[in-house]
Amino acid sequence: MQNFAVNTLGFIYESIYVADSGGKGRGIFTNRDLKKNTIIEIAPVIVMSKKDRAFLDQTLLHDYIFEWGDKNNQCCMALGYVPLYNHSYRSNCEYEMNFKKQIISIKTVRAIKEGEELTINYNGDPESQDGLWFSQRTQKPRRARKKSATTSNKS
Repeated sequence: MQNFAVNTLGFIYESIYVADSGGKGRGIFTNRDLKKNTIIEIAPVIVMSKKDRAFLDQTLLHDYIFEWGDKNNQCCMALGYVPLYNHSYRSNCEYEMNFKKQIISIKTVRAIKEGEELTINYNGDPESQDGLWFSQRTQKPRRARKKSATTSNKS
């Protein structure tokens, strides 16, 4: 069997797909069991300035961008499936931002069964119970931003 390296500027695990999430819009699911610590996506991001963010805050994209940078003074739009992961306080995945490489990685934090929805905690910390900018019950957005997860500037 030949070994190969994953291109760190874009990767989506072959068993994940987009489907209806029952009242929460679209979500990300898996069509096979996944082990804990499986990297399921590495997505490039488009980094934007504070000035750009002011415009984005007036659009639907407001609910899909992340705070970005060491001082959270920028924002980014992740490509790939990243904007479609739904929130859960009992998330089965976490995200990591790499400011230097301008990527967001998603990995599992526990084993996940076939057909299960893949979720992240929008507060960045899978254990965080802090409130969000929208009502968990209705999934209607409020004016705020997804907080940065564990940040890494590793090469």
